Amino acid sequence: MGLMGRLARPRSTFHVTSFSSCIFVPPLPTAAEMAKTVTVVGATGAQGKGVVAAFINDPAYHVRAITRNPTSPAAQALAAQGAEVVAANLDDLASLKTAFAGSHIVFGVTNFFEPFATLQSAAKAMEIETQQGINLARAAAATAGLEHYIWSTLPNSTAVSGGRHHVPHFEGKSAVDAYIRGSEPVLLRRTTFLWVTWYHSNYGFPMFAPYWIPAAGKHVQLGNYAPDTPIQTIGDVSANIAPFVRAVVEQPDRTRDGAVVLASSESHTAADMLQLWAAAKGKKAQFVRVSGEDFRELWPLWGEELGVMMEYWDACREKSWTEPGGTKVLTKEDLGVVGLQALEEAYKGLVL
Repeated sequence: MGLMGRLARPRSTFHVTSFSSCIFVPPLPTAAEMAKTVTVVGATGAQGKGVVAAFINDPAYHVRAITRNPTSPAAQALAAQGAEVVAANLDDLASLKTAFAGSHIVFGVTNFFEPFATLQSAAKAMEIETQQGINLARAAAATAGLEHYIWSTLPNSTAVSGGRHHVPHFEGKSAVDAYIRGSEPVLLRRTTFLWVTWYHSNYGFPMFAPYWIPAAGKHVQLGNYAPDTPIQTIGDVSANIAPFVRAVVEQPDRTRDGAVVLASSESHTAADMLQLWAAAKGKKAQFVRVSGEDFRELWPLWGEELGVMMEYWDACREKSWTEPGGTKVLTKEDLGVVGLQALEEAYKGLVL
């Protein structure tokens, strides 16, 4: 039969019983497929494990924990909690790009004190930290679909103090800030600069520890700074960084585009902080000021690195945690951060 003959057949001979077999209906995505991937660098460290804790029990997020050694007990503990544990090295840009692939949110952090302790050099440690921070920024910038980059950093002590105080473990991170602001404009629009303040566990450093003096019947803390030096603290960072990071992630319109957030739960003078520790431990304690020269001689290298930080805080006071250009620094009050553990409570569990 020709074409016209076929078209001329009566319409009643064409039956449609159902269209269901002709339409493809894709399955709805599962909750796991809809979850945003939060990638946490240094996931087994003090800051990183706190960030993991902020999201690990929330089905809206999938946590990817970055570590150098996925087989370590700490990494395996994260895997047991449900985190995806991935190996990467901060010195290896390619490994970071691979580890970040598919991430919606990345938390980046470096550790100045690791190379500082190994190499016994602040200058070399600062150089390594800066390069590692730039590697993190470059990997984040190369991540398709990235919505938010949270970079754990510190103020530019040299700029804030007018060149009088140069704190290496601040300056290495500040150099990374400058790289992001100057060389990664797209990443900058997605970036939060998170200033993480004094840890309660810093009392574990010999130069900050209160020492028992039997003849005095009290603990004594030596410092090359005035007893009324103000110290911004996050307390137990593993507990208190979580509410800050959640607030940052949940308020992107306020916290991205290069915004600076101060992760501080409390502020105390150095002397009052010591008394909080003493009250938490049921002990007596006294702060004793010594010269900068004696402080550095007592604790070579480490006394210099941490001593200059304390001198910076002593000299610049509340200005220490500000931006030289006058950019507003967002605080816990600005972001409505709640649920923070008190410093005195943190000190109760601190073993020196």
